[in-house]
Amino acid sequence: MASELIRVGIVGLGGNARLRHVGGLRACPGVEITAVCNRRSETTAAVAREFGIPKTYDRWQDLVVDREIDAVVIGTWPYLHCPITLAALEAHKHVLTEARMAMNAAEARQMLAASQAHPKLVCQIVPSPFGFKAHRMVKELIASGSLGELREVVALGAGDALADADTPLGWRQVSELSGLNMLTLGILHETLMRWVPDPVRVFAQLHAFVAERLDPATGLRRRVSTPDSAQVLAVLAGGARAMYHVSGVTRFGPGTQVHLYGSEGTLKYEMSPRDRLFLGRRGEAELREVEVPPEKEYGWRVEAEFIGAIRGQEPIEFTDFATGLRYMEFTVAVARSSAAGEPVELPLEPS
Repeated sequence: MASELIRVGIVGLGGNARLRHVGGLRACPGVEITAVCNRRSETTAAVAREFGIPKTYDRWQDLVVDREIDAVVIGTWPYLHCPITLAALEAHKHVLTEARMAMNAAEARQMLAASQAHPKLVCQIVPSPFGFKAHRMVKELIASGSLGELREVVALGAGDALADADTPLGWRQVSELSGLNMLTLGILHETLMRWVPDPVRVFAQLHAFVAERLDPATGLRRRVSTPDSAQVLAVLAGGARAMYHVSGVTRFGPGTQVHLYGSEGTLKYEMSPRDRLFLGRRGEAELREVEVPPEKEYGWRVEAEFIGAIRGQEPIEFTDFATGLRYMEFTVAVARSSAAGEPVELPLEPS
């Protein structure tokens, strides 16, 4: 399809699809957004008018079998990622799905197996945007030996978005919609996977300090089914030790950061609220900020990468289904460890 028109259907045009995907796809030459399907017919009609999309569907099952669609973008909550992906691949469509990949590792394995059964179809997960700016610089510094032997890793994703008990329930806190969702743990781990080896063992504790919240959909209080605080200890392949602290109830928390401590130096990457990279080498007095030259900055190009892969012009770097399964297994292992009160080995045995 190097020069052919690529026709895209979107299931769930809201949130990131509205913010990123529509504009990103339309910036790619030879791409047309042909159809849309939202949860409710009235919102489907509204976004079709807003974005000038010619076809609308009341059922996603009908959109994915439309013979005039070449690729499906899945912008729904995670509970539909697996069934839509499987149906789209069976209908010979390329797939770009929002993160999280799936509800759990079992669904992620189904999705990966289906993608492997259709090797000519492109399958991509919308990646974690954390660390995009300095991604190439971090890889370059690690490869150059600036850290020496990796010894310890600290991953922080702590803020106060859920600190107030009267903050209403969001879909990410409903396990029936989001699966084994633990704040930003999965998206932070996905970022870390780009630079360091995968964990081979995790030991975790999870907790919800605010056990009930008001559900805006019903006006009633209901039990929160996902944690608002998570701490994980991990052993990485090669022997380095890692610590994750992810929280939504930490007032004046550190935001999102990754620290890599090696035998020869330290990298500290502050990803939010500001995007800054620091390096310190053995013998130096303190960390110094590393300027990332514009030509080395990596920016958002998810839609361009998806279309480029469909046209056979580039592979998927961020994020393929095999990588998605790895971060899904990590979050499942964390949940199992917390429930059992003991370490869990990775990779997981398929159940």
